[in-house]
Amino acid sequence: MRIISGKYAKRNLFTLKSQKTRPTSDKVKESLFNSLGQFFSGGEVLDLYGGSGALAIEAVSRGCHHAVIIDINYQAVAIIRKNIALTKEPNLFSVYKMSSKAALNKLAEEQQKFDLVFLDPPYAKQKIASDMAKMRDLALLHQGAIIVAETDDQTDLEVVAGFEFIKEKHLGKTIIRFYRKE
Repeated sequence: MRIISGKYAKRNLFTLKSQKTRPTSDKVKESLFNSLGQFFSGGEVLDLYGGSGALAIEAVSRGCHHAVIIDINYQAVAIIRKNIALTKEPNLFSVYKMSSKAALNKLAEEQQKFDLVFLDPPYAKQKIASDMAKMRDLALLHQGAIIVAETDDQTDLEVVAGFEFIKEKHLGKTIIRFYRKE
């Protein structure tokens, strides 16, 4: 797995050797970022289930100002920190080892707001809709913020009030859904 484009392009990333994480493949990542637009003019990123941190690092590589990466797994957080070190710009990232629920509450207390959010939890069906609703209720999103939800092809997501469904992309057994905060 590597950074595909931007200022960190072609850097190989470390991944967690575990059945608990499903790293987003380079093919899926490239399609995802092609759908979002190749590059960004700033913006704040949240990756709520960081894994290796690849999506958030890719977003910063392509022009986002800062990324917050959350993961509850100790080994995943260690990998995320190693991958951030490869950027040689650790000040552009904040990493927290905590649950998504605790993280959202902490970020709300700090009055942080995000423009781009990646949601790829291990148990997508149970978490994505509730995470989106919680982010809405805690006012963690700028108007027009984009939510990118990655699931397997067996997972249906309910519509969450306050979000507009934009599109979905089918890539093998992976589905990427894009939402915009209304």
